[in-house]
Amino acid sequence: MAPVEERERAVLPEGWSARVPGDADIGALTALLDANRRAGSSTPVDVATLTALVVGPASWTRRQRVVLDPSGRLVGWAVVHDRAAGRTEVTVLVAPDAREQDAVASGLFAWADRAAAEVAALRRVRETQLDASADSDDERQRAWLGAAGYACVRTWLKMVRPVAPEEGEPGALPAPRPGVRVRRVREHANGLPTAEDLQTVHLVLEQSFADHFNSYREGFAEFVVRLQEDPWHRWDHWWVAEVEQEGVWRPGGALISSVSPPDASGAYGSYVDYIGVHRRARGRGVAKALLNTVIGDAARRGRPRVSLEVDADSSTNADGLYLSMGWVVDHRTESWHRYLQAGVDA
Repeated sequence: MAPVEERERAVLPEGWSARVPGDADIGALTALLDANRRAGSSTPVDVATLTALVVGPASWTRRQRVVLDPSGRLVGWAVVHDRAAGRTEVTVLVAPDAREQDAVASGLFAWADRAAAEVAALRRVRETQLDASADSDDERQRAWLGAAGYACVRTWLKMVRPVAPEEGEPGALPAPRPGVRVRRVREHANGLPTAEDLQTVHLVLEQSFADHFNSYREGFAEFVVRLQEDPWHRWDHWWVAEVEQEGVWRPGGALISSVSPPDASGAYGSYVDYIGVHRRARGRGVAKALLNTVIGDAARRGRPRVSLEVDADSSTNADGLYLSMGWVVDHRTESWHRYLQAGVDA
């Protein structure tokens, strides 16, 4: 079998090359991301996250390739993220002004297939789901995904809510209903969270999402490590909602948020990474209590917005709740999936 480098050159135009990115490519990758930004977006490229992904802790669970044209300009980038057993995220970006765009995209998707198969083989799984995304109005990316064998399976709403400074004042937001309370995860004296509370959040989220689209089990250690890869993750952005049942307070919901990188004005925001309500606590206003908690926290931190993403076809009508609480749709994205056989015995 030909070496990997030879197989990559075989699917790229004559004179083009591919290699693993490094520190020296951060500037070129920033320009590539900027060129691929959604039309109308004023949010600058998040260089901190990009750096963590290319050469920092987030790179440890990712395989990457960049493509250079004959002049040496970086015009393409592919990332294969080993997210969990049987779940692999794929990202392919090509400069809009590059020559041979279709050929570059095809070559990067072909490389992504090989890299994902290798990751699945190391995981000892027979099959892995490849998960890619595209903005709903990005016809170029959607065409490449279709040509690579992916199918659009879901639409997501990217939503944002303005936050007023006064919403951080006591009593400015509705209090939880009777029998519901929200608290931050407990901390040790050194400021780090307790393992018991982190495990509680993980368990509540796993059980809450069991009946949601594309749900899968993710181990606690893998879950925590993955979140720590994000340079905007903060331990003091984890909350637990408790509900009273027969005189006993039990975990009924959980929310994990993070810092949103600064927008064009330089203002940071808050982002809701996960929010889940256990079946036993549904219908008691737990989600609203958790959301009001993160809104108030954002206001006290001087952040003017809280963003999140929601399934447009959510069985729990979550988008209706967000709309009723002041969130508005900023734009729509799509999930595209395909399944890849790893060719190993699990």
